[in-house]
Amino acid sequence: MDYKDAGVDVEAGRSFVDQIRSLVQSTHRSEVLGGLGGFSGFFQLPTGYKEPVLVSGTDGVGTKLKIAHELNRHNTVGIDLVAMCVNDVLTSGAEPLFFLDYLATGKLNPEQLTEVVAGIAEGCRQSGCALIGGETAEMPGFYQQGEYDLAGFCVGIVEKSQIVDGSQVELGDVAIALASQGLHSNGFSLVRKIVSDGNFNWNDTPSVLEGQSLAEVFLTPTRIYVKPVLEARRSGIDIHGMAHITGGGLPENLPRCLGKNQSIKINPNSWTIPPIFNWLAEAGNVNLTAMFNTFNMGIGFVLLVPPAEAEQTISWFNSQNIAAYNIGEVVAGDGSLLGISE
Repeated sequence: MDYKDAGVDVEAGRSFVDQIRSLVQSTHRSEVLGGLGGFSGFFQLPTGYKEPVLVSGTDGVGTKLKIAHELNRHNTVGIDLVAMCVNDVLTSGAEPLFFLDYLATGKLNPEQLTEVVAGIAEGCRQSGCALIGGETAEMPGFYQQGEYDLAGFCVGIVEKSQIVDGSQVELGDVAIALASQGLHSNGFSLVRKIVSDGNFNWNDTPSVLEGQSLAEVFLTPTRIYVKPVLEARRSGIDIHGMAHITGGGLPENLPRCLGKNQSIKINPNSWTIPPIFNWLAEAGNVNLTAMFNTFNMGIGFVLLVPPAEAEQTISWFNSQNIAAYNIGEVVAGDGSLLGISE
């Protein structure tokens, strides 16, 4: 016997690396040293920092992958993978520098996984970070046929004096919400249960979605906020706090960017909730509290800014084709989110 008899095709692995080489190179920044194929990736720190601080983050895509598997659509989940990591790193004010991925599957399908890596490369280009390496694990018997799992790892950099950590947040600061592109990568265990229990089909086109299928809406990738947010800071907008709205929605994530003895009160009528969330609430008989605790409800990222800069901030992001809304303000409190109720 040999390794191939056990289910691991080394030659397919080499072919896969050759297929993705140009995708990886398309993301490289000037600081990248060396190429693909070594035991590790090399990245030289950018110049110009007085006290550079490295910021790291890691995440996955979750059970959204199950929908990609069922529909055999693999070109967007890589964007999700990058987005979940770089948007987290961004909340501290850091610029993402480089990214690594971990991709595991039962049997390596080079064409399928090249689609995945193409999405990862696209996410890296959107966020300005370099894909400098990764790991592809072929694990026979561990995953069902045609399935794979993803994890991502990102490192960013920020000047120590420019770190955003909640200490800058003041009472009265305004919460500016940046629109999501749908569900992003959270709540899909509930989504899949609603679709399954309701005997819906991924190709169904509910009237509220105006011609889009459930598959198209659910596989829309996570928006990457890195470049417009960093450029907003460079333009002089004074951002006191940032939150990436992921699992747990606004109630869990927004308070994480506050200082001590602060809460945030929002007006849930201050933005338009996309139709897909209303469809999920109705189709699954999900109450409002559960919806807000599971999904982003149309908000993917939130900035806390001084009241005098609220309108300027909204105008800036509107100019970048990202809808922005004034959804509330920082008040005295115990670190909770106020304003959401049945």
